[in-house]
Amino acid sequence: MLVVCWSPKGGVGTSVVSCALALRSAADGTPTLLVDLAGDQPAILGVDVGSCEGVGDWLGAGDDVPIDALAALEVPVAERLHLLPQGELRAMDRLPVFGGLITARSRCVVVDAGNECGSSWAPPGHRSVLVLRTCYLAARRAGVVDPSTHLVVIDEPGRALRPSDIGAAVGVAPWVRLSSDPAVARAVDAGLLAARLPRSLRPLTVPS
Repeated sequence: MLVVCWSPKGGVGTSVVSCALALRSAADGTPTLLVDLAGDQPAILGVDVGSCEGVGDWLGAGDDVPIDALAALEVPVAERLHLLPQGELRAMDRLPVFGGLITARSRCVVVDAGNECGSSWAPPGHRSVLVLRTCYLAARRAGVVDPSTHLVVIDEPGRALRPSDIGAAVGVAPWVRLSSDPAVARAVDAGLLAARLPRSLRPLTVPS
């Protein structure tokens, strides 16, 4: 299964949602790969990948690079969970090829596509997870999305819009509503999200 998490606007929580989905998948007993196309996953997970190469380097290396070179770039981060770091992003036109390769093995693959890659490159049958805050600008940038999209709305106190308003703007009802939680920011800042997944993120499960 391939799950692609994305947003048209940065800073909304896409990386945290991606990480939480991958952690929940691994905790449920499924071998899981977390692919980082946004660059924040090592810090969120508290993993030091140093200057190692990642998916961006594989994309930019051309068609002659063997398929198994991707697996060699994966970093184990927890039981049943591996991370494919970002590396230096380039040659993004090869993302469709990449999407086909990472789904060849029997496992769950969660991609943090950030706000640059979207999910249009992913092969048929993938799960698209759109992450938005209760923000008109973000909803407007997203536009009306495919009806199969799973919408995660981060609900912040004091916002004029409600999660249902965001759902109406993009054309799909919210799949999961998450309350803005300072505990999440504290866990991310400390690199402890993998060890101490905040209760507020537990409603997130891999979409079926």
